[in-house]
Amino acid sequence: MSYPDMRPRRLRRNAAMRRLVEETRVAPAELVLPMFVKEGLAEPRPVASLPGVVQHSRDSLRKAAVEAVRAGIGGIMLFGVPATRDETGSGGIDPDGILNVAIRDVVAEIGDSTVVMSDLCLDEFTSHGHCGLLTPGGEVDNDATLTAYAEMAVAQAAAGVGVVGPSGMMDGQVGVVRRALDAAGYQDVAILAYAAKYASAFYGPFRDAVESALEGDRRSYQQSPANLRESLREVELDVAEGADMVMVKPALPYLDVVAAVRDRVDVPVAAYQVSGEYAMVEAAAANGWLDRDRVMLETLTSIRRAGAQVILTYWAVEAARLLRAGY
Repeated sequence: MSYPDMRPRRLRRNAAMRRLVEETRVAPAELVLPMFVKEGLAEPRPVASLPGVVQHSRDSLRKAAVEAVRAGIGGIMLFGVPATRDETGSGGIDPDGILNVAIRDVVAEIGDSTVVMSDLCLDEFTSHGHCGLLTPGGEVDNDATLTAYAEMAVAQAAAGVGVVGPSGMMDGQVGVVRRALDAAGYQDVAILAYAAKYASAFYGPFRDAVESALEGDRRSYQQSPANLRESLREVELDVAEGADMVMVKPALPYLDVVAAVRDRVDVPVAAYQVSGEYAMVEAAAANGWLDRDRVMLETLTSIRRAGAQVILTYWAVEAARLLRAGY
């Protein structure tokens, strides 16, 4: 059958019909809010390249976590910005380092009301800005870095985190973290593996948010934007090592990767709508070039449609409110 017998527009004729047959829906519980906390701040500090995003003080972080719970989002991902850094990123392992303190603060404030996650990487804590320890020649030492990740994971678990997010793209990181957590008695702490993390130009504003001290680039350990099959191998290795969830980062430029990963694995798939994706929309909206709220929800829907059931986005709270209002 064909036109005039077949008329697909019948299912688009009004809002109620479109809602009835909608194939993909984004739920607030699928959204995770990345949050930054900076050591020593007395009040939140705006991030110029991320309009609406701030570096939190400990006090404002607690309040924002409560606000996130009230919005109904599924989780928060914490990043620490220390006052001082060193070559080994020791502040990430120190129980009194800003990230571990922030985990304790948030867990004490909201308990299990939403999932508290933490970034497990050294880049925010190293004076050189790389995700791992360096050899004397300046290369990232994969195996020495794994030892630091294991210690960092146990420190975060001891602080009360529910999910650790190893994001450094070191070979073997998931297995090492899983064994360290289990050996320390934290078998219930889950791992969200940054399994396909690309060496992307979309991370620029994030580096402002964490005051990155990066020297050089991360192409020797993050994925090439040209490669899909290699990323699927990375994902399969992480699942084999014990990842409870896997992530693709960034999201929008890599929707084909999200879809391929969803087809390949049977664990939950996450995608991180990174700072550059967010900032582009905010900049265009500020210039009156597009409808901000519609584009916000359209981008989230596209990520969900590609197969991600968990989406990290700086719009998490705002999007959740719009969704709950039936926007």
